[in-house]
Amino acid sequence: MTEQRKQFGTRYLNDESEVFKHNAWDNVEWKLEQEEEARNRIAIQKESPVASEEAEYLLQNPAEQWDTFYRIHRGKFFMDRNWLLNEFPELNVECQESDNPLHILDVGCGVGNATIPLLQMSEQSGKMFIYACDYSQQAVNILKQNIEHWSDRCKPFVWDITGHITEVVPVESLDILLCIYVLSALPPEKQRKAVNNLVRLLKPGGILLLKDYAQFDMTQLRFKKNRLIDENFYRRGDGTLVYFFSQDELDRLFAEVGLKRETNVLDRRLIVNRAKRMKMYRMWVQCKYVKNASL
Repeated sequence: MTEQRKQFGTRYLNDESEVFKHNAWDNVEWKLEQEEEARNRIAIQKESPVASEEAEYLLQNPAEQWDTFYRIHRGKFFMDRNWLLNEFPELNVECQESDNPLHILDVGCGVGNATIPLLQMSEQSGKMFIYACDYSQQAVNILKQNIEHWSDRCKPFVWDITGHITEVVPVESLDILLCIYVLSALPPEKQRKAVNNLVRLLKPGGILLLKDYAQFDMTQLRFKKNRLIDENFYRRGDGTLVYFFSQDELDRLFAEVGLKRETNVLDRRLIVNRAKRMKMYRMWVQCKYVKNASL
């Protein structure tokens, strides 16, 4: 699958000599030698993987690592995702003709970096109800403190999406599943169960919106020794986990649970630090899938 990001990015690097004129460039193609260098870096990572005992502990206690993360950082680590309406216009209830409110599940909500901007953006009409789940109790507690103003339009709760299906959200009640950097936090062998749980909550005709890390993203290539757990699967320095997807494997994952692809694009961006004359190649996968009416 080679579909790339077209509808959002508008700044293209046609002349390499102009690379430091702007802070970012869209849909930047790699040269063959860049891809070869990326594969070489990953080969070096494979020579010094995470010790099996440590990997086993991290895989068994993911919520503990995220609880520690949010206890330290509170709500100050991730920026609010104010770009959501630009990249996912389906979330813009103020432009919709229907009077029916959208019912959304913000999966892996953290402290509300997507939930709170969406509540703010839908303030005028009030046509949005957000369920917000995370398997970190610490994160959910922080979010509850910050959404008191919208308590009638938001319900945060703790849920490990790789376990049993939740009873908080009725089956087939959701219009939108919002999955921003969440499936990448799961071990690959648990991703199918998680997606299956989520899709059961989606209405027939409902949509899944996803943005997540793609293979060869700069953050993958920067990992040093004792970070690799498995193919494209790593532990960060704080003990949290991250997986890097290909477009094809996400397409297979969603097709297996009966979702139909509308978009699956590779977002390649060159981020430039003009002061330090540095180039940083970022890659994400961005998707929209629809639940068949017959499921």
